[in-house]
Amino acid sequence: MEKWMILSGNEAIARGAYEAGVSVAAAYPGTPSTEVLESLSNYKDEVYCEWAPNEKVSLEVAAGASLVGVRSIVAMKHVGLNVAADPLMTLSYIGVEGGLVVVVADDPGMHSSQNEQDSRNYARFAKVPIFEPSDSQEAKDFTIAAFELSERFKTPVILRSTTRVSHCKSPVKILDRKYIPKHPKFLKNPKKYVPVPSYGRKMRKKLEERLAELQNYANRCPQNKIITGGDSLGIVTSGIAFQYVAEEFPDASILKLGLSYPFPDDLIREFSKRFDELVVVEELDNFLEEHIRSLGIKVKGKVYFPGVGELNPDKVARGKAKMEGKDTGQEENDTDNTDLPARPPVFCPGCPSRGLFYALSKIDCVVTGDIGCYSLGVFPPYERMDTIICMGAGITVAQGMDKAGFRDKPLIGIVGDSTFFHSGITGLLEISYNRGISTIIVVDNRITAMTGHQDHPGTGRTLMGEKTYTTYPEDIARACGIENIRIVDPLNFRETLNALREEIKKESPSLIVARRPCPLIKKEKKAPWVVDQEKCIQCGVCLKVGCPAIYKKIEKEDGENIYIDPSLCQGCGFCAQVCPKKAIVQEQN
Repeated sequence: MEKWMILSGNEAIARGAYEAGVSVAAAYPGTPSTEVLESLSNYKDEVYCEWAPNEKVSLEVAAGASLVGVRSIVAMKHVGLNVAADPLMTLSYIGVEGGLVVVVADDPGMHSSQNEQDSRNYARFAKVPIFEPSDSQEAKDFTIAAFELSERFKTPVILRSTTRVSHCKSPVKILDRKYIPKHPKFLKNPKKYVPVPSYGRKMRKKLEERLAELQNYANRCPQNKIITGGDSLGIVTSGIAFQYVAEEFPDASILKLGLSYPFPDDLIREFSKRFDELVVVEELDNFLEEHIRSLGIKVKGKVYFPGVGELNPDKVARGKAKMEGKDTGQEENDTDNTDLPARPPVFCPGCPSRGLFYALSKIDCVVTGDIGCYSLGVFPPYERMDTIICMGAGITVAQGMDKAGFRDKPLIGIVGDSTFFHSGITGLLEISYNRGISTIIVVDNRITAMTGHQDHPGTGRTLMGEKTYTTYPEDIARACGIENIRIVDPLNFRETLNALREEIKKESPSLIVARRPCPLIKKEKKAPWVVDQEKCIQCGVCLKVGCPAIYKKIEKEDGENIYIDPSLCQGCGFCAQVCPKKAIVQEQN
């Protein structure tokens, strides 16, 4: 009897890895890829799973597992592949023994990312194959195919998902785990595994030979297929774009590329000869379009379909209208035109970052920020985030401003605890070694909060649920040579503000650890606070704290009054600390 389950793309990738006999899985959490490892950890009796400190480490762990002959998988979001690019490039030279699959989830539309990237470019850059599933069933099937291809050609393989594929759910056929993991074994072979120049040059030649073999395979692989339709229009597409093409162009013939690199040139030429017009529909870069044009084939793509933002059926329909010479009267980058009020993102009720950023708003400073929940500090009412580049740059950008001679305002760099372990340690070492004077804040909420509360080296737990050593940022700071170290409760307003004012005056580097657990993991809601209307003068200071539980209501008789919603209030009491009239009191049970 067949078994079917409704799975998201990420859950399906995890299931595919399990069925393919993966033994080692590593990742750093990052939306939209996080659930791959979370789902795979459900098979912990058969698969070792870990949250690595960063993506580079995770790929190197997987590489080690592969080199002893077992199958391994890593998962990351698109910007994570930037971090892991160093080992990927050399692994392409060395090759693999056990199958190694690199799952990369791109984020077109920047739903939860600081940029858009098309990871297909990394496949061409590293000269490794890349699969692009278009739904959950393909996500599972392509994962299995990726392991088989990896071992057949001794190469790492990228599996590219996107936000839509990763998070949408559809039926998936479930099978047993048929591949039996091998017993790990390592055969010494420096000429194969050690790319010093004399060996590496030979590896480079073999890499090109392998790429040629892969291209021949791509022309006949089952993941690349022609869906026959009409004879006038041919469409080349891949990934989630295929779903939109199938919906909007029911009469067209389609070349669906599941293995989009190496390019299947013979298949593309064969397909293109049949049509008066050839069009490419792809998400983000003109990766396929550019290559097809280089083959001397007339093709169009981005002239109809945008290269910025996430594709959807409406955008593809507008592209079709352009192809037909119809003007829709809409711009490609139109946003939702509904009259719904804007809902800007805010810190959760009881979030410790609220206290920190309220204190920062009382200081005239430059804040170099980082990736995490605390990125919301850029918005009103705090407006205390001046730069964001990438993980870890909250520390090093401040150092760069310092070394450029900027002295107009104090420099404060901010990172989260998970970000600090990911890529902030080297930045702190940089400041100490090169004699910086910036004040660095680690927002330590004891979890990787932004991506859904995953463990990290500071939580004392592994992904497998085992107890382990708990790392503290202040201990690492001392080892790096930082002498000025303060630990504060960010929801203690006076303590936090005083620490900031004192540390920014020093002509030496400082570390402030703003430590308080995320309220969503503590699960202990204290008695809510209420506004004593007799004492309240409606000054609005509490509203500047930015807590969603505090609101102003227009009363018919009394004008405007400020209230606290007891269903939202977490009982942190920060608003009471800033009220000049002590008009906010804790509700008595």
